[in-house]
Amino acid sequence: MSLMMFKLFEHACHKHGDKALFERPGQPALGYADAMAQTLRLSAALGELGIQTGDRVAVQVDKSPEAVLLYLAALHAGAVFLPLNTAYTEAELDYFLGDATPKLFVCRPEVHDQHADRASATLAVETLGTQGDGSLLALASKSTRCTEPVRCNADDAAAILYTSGTTGRSKGAVLTHGNLASNCQALIDCWRFTADDRLIHA
Repeated sequence: MSLMMFKLFEHACHKHGDKALFERPGQPALGYADAMAQTLRLSAALGELGIQTGDRVAVQVDKSPEAVLLYLAALHAGAVFLPLNTAYTEAELDYFLGDATPKLFVCRPEVHDQHADRASATLAVETLGTQGDGSLLALASKSTRCTEPVRCNADDAAAILYTSGTTGRSKGAVLTHGNLASNCQALIDCWRFTADDRLIHA
């Protein structure tokens, strides 16, 4: 079975083309087709960084369309996406990175200097901003790789979400590709989303 969540996104892009996927204050809208192109460039950039199937990609960035597309790019590449709250302390971050052992850590451009020394032979450190900036997007814009989606099964790991840790150390809860796809479908069914709806994200 191919990447379920990514396939849903791919289907939407083919169906809606230039229709706006993200409308951004003070910036042009980002259409489905352009979002797909950016996602594929980000996936290629992950490949340039040596990310392979099953590798963890830890991401501690502000919310943005680019952050969503990085999530989709990780699914396309067969990587396991690990979102980290921007409010985590250094000690908390040390624990999560040590526990999950990601191969890539993506942070905000303005805090890169604080995390540069985390880079090693086993961990790359890149940046992603909210204004189309950051080293990861720069790498994506230069990439000439053409990558096909990695084929995964519904029970293959797609993401790791850490628990709140109220009764002890936070634990990484693994979500599969099937989990993500079924949750997406459940929300569509429950909230009755249609292609005509607009959602505001603050």
